[in-house]
Amino acid sequence: MKTIQNFALSAVTAAAMLGLGACAGMSAQDKNTAIGAGVGAIGGSVLTGGSAVGTVGGAAVGGVIGHEVGK
Repeated sequence: MKTIQNFALSAVTAAAMLGLGACAGMSAQDKNTAIGAGVGAIGGSVLTGGSAVGTVGGAAVGGVIGHEVGK
């Protein structure tokens, strides 16, 4: 059981490091678009009870809003 927990922690840490490293070369507008898409996806999922269509729709709307705010 301890081995599985250590592996899971290592996997999450590696994913977080890769995710943070991917944002290094992004412009401020690109970062705002990505943040908007993430927040929109979470909001769309919550508002529609986990519907895939709501999640994708929320991500699209959030991405557009984040892009426009970044201008």
